Amino acid sequence: MPTLVCLGLGYCARHYAAELGGRFERIVGTTRTADNAAALGARRFGGRAVEMHVFDGKTASPDVTAAIAAAGALLISAAPVEGADPVLAVLEGEIARAPNLHAVVFLSTLGVYADSNGAWIDETAEVVPERARRGSARINAELAWQRLGARRRLPVAVLRLGGIYGPGQNGMTRLIRGTVHRVAKPGHVSNRIHVFDIAQAIDAAFARSADGVFNVVDDEPASPSDQIAFAAELLGIAPPPEISFAEAAKVLSPFALSFYDGCIRARNDKLKRVLGVTLRYPNYRDGLRALHESGDHLAVGGAG
Repeated sequence: MPTLVCLGLGYCARHYAAELGGRFERIVGTTRTADNAAALGARRFGGRAVEMHVFDGKTASPDVTAAIAAAGALLISAAPVEGADPVLAVLEGEIARAPNLHAVVFLSTLGVYADSNGAWIDETAEVVPERARRGSARINAELAWQRLGARRRLPVAVLRLGGIYGPGQNGMTRLIRGTVHRVAKPGHVSNRIHVFDIAQAIDAAFARSADGVFNVVDDEPASPSDQIAFAAELLGIAPPPEISFAEAAKVLSPFALSFYDGCIRARNDKLKRVLGVTLRYPNYRDGLRALHESGDHLAVGGAG
């Protein structure tokens, strides 16, 4: 697979390119604006440049369609727009005809699952758009990519990610910026996942031409409030006081509040058994402690 095209060179894709992208001879990325494309094109990821182009989800330039035609693999992290996958909306025909394409990895979310009242679930749990906690558009996008894969006999790995954290994007960073609240909601837990372990899952999916759905989560779903308290302990500061869920509804955005809508505990057995991933950071304490010890908790802008 000489060429990887990352449609949406966001936080996870940047870390993948930096940490494990060496299996590809060429990496192409897209972003929505010319300014971002210029900034990312000037950076180095794991000591190498990523060839950047603009893709706004409405039209595709000749450079983008040429990259698709050359691609051996696609990493899709562009978010749905108005309920539809922007990549397929514009580029489905080019992707269906791409002669060298052998694997697709689509980054999704645990938000596609309905509330399980805190019960453990795996990838066999039903997902219904009307019952999804946050991810109805992602369900539709997952299904569209799987249909394309079936038509082309192309493996499509759907990675349903837990709450993402890593350098520059974690509880310590949010505490320092003053942008975090501790919400007291008894019994509420969530899965997290360090961005390095996401990169491992992406790489394993490409290496194994994986097909199907995989929960990419840590081993230990935990209270978000406890995670912030631990981050404060690492920084040597007092954690912010807890607020009730009713109070949180007054200060959090609807999107932030949606993370407290329902509760599941997602299993990662398939990630380990089928993709062969061994988590470097199996729980939030290991991940946050490593970020603090390395100083990477304050890193800006993802991998470089």
